[in-house]
Amino acid sequence: MQPADTRRRPTPGLPTQPSAATFRPVDPDQLPTAVADFLGAPDGTPVPVVVTGRPDLAESIALAEAVYEGTQRPAPVDHGVVLAPEELPDGVLALARPLARTWLDAGDLDRLPPERRGTLLVVGTYDRLRLDPLRPLLLATYRAEERSLCVLSGRDPYSLLWHVAKQYARTDPRLTRLGLFTDTDRPTPTEDVRVYDDRSFERLDIQAEILGSRWRRVVFQGHGKDDSVNLGEFTICGLNSAAPRDERLLGPRCAYGLPCYKPEDKLVPLNRVRAAEVVLSACNSGPLADLALYDPRYQLMLNALDGPARTVVSAVSVHDSDRPENASWMRAAHSGTDSVAALNASLAGSHPYPAFLRFGLPEPAGPGTPAPPPPSDHRPDPLLLTVGHRLTALLAGELLPHNHPLRPRLAKLARKTDLWVARPTHQADRSGAEIRTSLEADLQSLDHVVARQVTEDPETELMNYPAHFGDRSSLDPDVREVVCHCGRPAQRFVRRGLLPHVLDTVCVVCMRCGDVTFRVPDAPELLAYAADEVEQGGVLEVRAELTAARPGPVRLGLFVPTYLRADTTVEPALTKVKGSDRRPRDVVFRVRVAPHTAPQAYYFTVFAVQDLAVSTARRHFGVVPRRG
Repeated sequence: MQPADTRRRPTPGLPTQPSAATFRPVDPDQLPTAVADFLGAPDGTPVPVVVTGRPDLAESIALAEAVYEGTQRPAPVDHGVVLAPEELPDGVLALARPLARTWLDAGDLDRLPPERRGTLLVVGTYDRLRLDPLRPLLLATYRAEERSLCVLSGRDPYSLLWHVAKQYARTDPRLTRLGLFTDTDRPTPTEDVRVYDDRSFERLDIQAEILGSRWRRVVFQGHGKDDSVNLGEFTICGLNSAAPRDERLLGPRCAYGLPCYKPEDKLVPLNRVRAAEVVLSACNSGPLADLALYDPRYQLMLNALDGPARTVVSAVSVHDSDRPENASWMRAAHSGTDSVAALNASLAGSHPYPAFLRFGLPEPAGPGTPAPPPPSDHRPDPLLLTVGHRLTALLAGELLPHNHPLRPRLAKLARKTDLWVARPTHQADRSGAEIRTSLEADLQSLDHVVARQVTEDPETELMNYPAHFGDRSSLDPDVREVVCHCGRPAQRFVRRGLLPHVLDTVCVVCMRCGDVTFRVPDAPELLAYAADEVEQGGVLEVRAELTAARPGPVRLGLFVPTYLRADTTVEPALTKVKGSDRRPRDVVFRVRVAPHTAPQAYYFTVFAVQDLAVSTARRHFGVVPRRG
């Protein structure tokens, strides 16, 4: 994703002769002795690291000298565990040992006793950070007052050593700059935090702003994948050119010799950002090793760990960070409160899982440092969901603009629905049956219009209902474990609308697939099954599994993101089936991929419309070069 001239350009403001060395490169065979000498030396002694064969780490050491000032023993956490210690070179574990008071056996992670309170440190290379055993630890420590989790990692043993070594670095006390770069919000700046939003991206050289400054804490918030975060035309890039390419794994466009999807002279290499703490406020910015889309060579979180940052805060899955989280982080940055605690607490009313994970030791709370904020929570306001409530939500809320062409027909149907509901039960069945028949006929006509509108314009306002209603909802505490259509464990939860015209939303989230399905209660249930990859010029067959909300017609369609539509043909674009509420039925779609389609990760969305409710199921897939 990154041109050579951008990577090799000198970082503005980089001191050529550091005043005092914080890190000391040593040869691999010298590491055990060098670590022993360091641990027996007083504070201020340079900490040993290995950069043999790693020019990127050598550059990171030079960059880090502008962030740190000498070394000191960090406050140890309560417990530590090493994943696959036999794979680590001598000296790496010795340097990590002082970072925890007690060390556990990795085999005990799935049965941590209640008395194991405090912070648990997990140490291991990235390939060992997998769904099992980390997912149970993430869930067990989330919203737990007496337990927390942090990780030390890297793409290989020497990147891990570099991350461990940075925990001994003392941040330069003159380093006070705090920054928030966001492509999705326009938060009000504070006296302490410099805010850059989409207006800044139009008038400033954001690449120079980021690379030319020294940051105590900095946030990058925007859309992207695990290889990039978008900031307007600028892009935070995860590519580390010194890392090997694994041809067996999917890569972004640049992995196949294609140009980046954003201007290459505006890429910001994350491993050259001079910051003590980097927060990656983007979905899937730090996925576990078996949940990642892309080859580690391109991953943001690993590139950040290879850079100067001692602490990297990244998202293990999807999240809905917005202005409340930005405000919470700015308050935390001002007071010195932990970023992960502030962000996860702010999102606790929306997610039953931890959105953010800390790579690095927690900052010790100093005198006067406020306690982490309590988890946010909202009083649920349950709603009775019927067609009438759906009409009320569509007409009374701001989901649809006031000039939307559906509004007149929705208003007419709302009047008929209200009339049918209000009729006394002692009226003749014939009159009630006639109104009911008329209502169902209108629903069928409107369902057809809605389905056509989604097919022709998948970005229509109606499809934004999960975010629109979710922002006006609170999390129901009843969270259920389900199986994602990728076969991995997932969580099903409900966001309860807080106002009478806000519908509940039923969500399924998988750490690998992200937002798997959205629907409102009593709406069709969907799952989507397809191969993980399709060749250029090939056909991806998608099997949609539909369970209707009630017996009757259901409209189904499939669409791909805007940047793939010109290169694909979907067959059929829209179809109508007779659904059953007792037994799932399969509906097959075919996505024909053009021969010139860029190899990279994409996704498709299957949708179903019944009784004015739209249900969706999303699944990732990759386009790979044609074999042979």
